[in-house]
Amino acid sequence: MRRIAVINGPNLNLLGSREPDKYGGETLEEMNARVSRAAEELGAACDFFQSNSEGEIVSAIQRASDADGIILNSGAYTHYSIAIRDAISAIKTPVVEVHMTNVHAREEFRRVSVTAPVCRGVIAGFGAMSYALALRALLNRE
Repeated sequence: MRRIAVINGPNLNLLGSREPDKYGGETLEEMNARVSRAAEELGAACDFFQSNSEGEIVSAIQRASDADGIILNSGAYTHYSIAIRDAISAIKTPVVEVHMTNVHAREEFRRVSVTAPVCRGVIAGFGAMSYALALRALLNRE
């Protein structure tokens, strides 16, 4: 069975209560359950991880180096974490960067991603559906 690691960064543990006008009312646990069901329909399974700590996210990426793919929402670290970028570069596992909001329609600093250039692709602006789109992109690659 194909395995996808889903790694979430800072403040995503607050989904459901954090700025619901931007991020919706679904909790991280509810979103993970939905992504897990979508993976099962595609013949895969997901391992979920969330941390507010940059070093723990780096370690999670390294641990996922044997997965079939990684869905990564590194939150604010997207914009400045060279450590996370280097962790992605150090593994062969394809990574899809996701953002629930359209970062290009928000503050200027959110429009820059230091991690995107080392990812297979970026999906942004589709709320929790961004994760399902990333899952499909990873599992249906040629």
